[in-house]
Amino acid sequence: MHFHRDKFTRKGGPDGGDGGHGGHIILRGNKNLWTLLHLRYMKHVIAENGEGGGSVNKTGKDGKDVIVEVPLGTIVKNDEDDELLFEITEDGEEKILLEGGMGGLGNWQFRSSTNQVPQYAQPGIPGKEEIKILELKILADVGLVGFPNVGKSTLLSVISAAKPKIADYAFTTLVPNIGVVQYRDNRSFVVADIPGIIKGAHEGKGLGMQFLRHIERNSILLFLASAENLNIKEQYAVLLEELRNYNASLMIKERILVITKSDLLDAELIQELSLDLPKIPFVFISSVSGFGIERLKDMVWETLNKSAFDY
Repeated sequence: MHFHRDKFTRKGGPDGGDGGHGGHIILRGNKNLWTLLHLRYMKHVIAENGEGGGSVNKTGKDGKDVIVEVPLGTIVKNDEDDELLFEITEDGEEKILLEGGMGGLGNWQFRSSTNQVPQYAQPGIPGKEEIKILELKILADVGLVGFPNVGKSTLLSVISAAKPKIADYAFTTLVPNIGVVQYRDNRSFVVADIPGIIKGAHEGKGLGMQFLRHIERNSILLFLASAENLNIKEQYAVLLEELRNYNASLMIKERILVITKSDLLDAELIQELSLDLPKIPFVFISSVSGFGIERLKDMVWETLNKSAFDY
């Protein structure tokens, strides 16, 4: 609230200016980021306050926005009720995480023919102070799904330049690994190795609930089953049921069954096993010998590039 005063004017009219808006906190997608690790120690993000209005109808300066860059596939949830607010899926896409408070109105705004000397101003609206949860759902063309120790990490290391940890025990992979697969004519696609799923994963058993969300982002799901277990149909059924219980919409995704460690089988056994497999596209491979790897790449590429008329 302010009234005009100068050496020629003892009692001028109202000239209190408006306050500036507080800064927003904005999330921006960045295709060059792959994790949220850079935010690990950023516990508080505070935007600038707007400046107060001044005399002679001077509007206060707006507070500076804070822009936080995040990888594509980042989702934002409320801390209290776990409600999904929005997700960032495109490079350069910006979403306001928290809005800055609106600036107040100076007493100049309230002048009228019946109120020529308003003795009040409208204070600004306080900015929001909230806790948000950021999660990353990996964006990949292909997701590797299977029980622990069926050869997912080994396959990824063979078809891409990724170097996941590989060992002969369950849950070697504790974080999703990403690899870019080079295909013919300089084409490529992205594969994500999702940590092993076990029966009951949708209820939180094993590592399931930590990583099932990443499967939602994959265009194709490769179901891996080891040739060491001759009941491949049962393995596939359990995996499919876990995905259905977690999110029924996953059932519409394209699926390919990959039988790993097929160097343990001869041609006659492969033919015999083929007769009792689920009715989806399948391929026998060996990451050690390279058997079936090129055929697998061809199947993935053909599936990724199906035209709309093929559905």
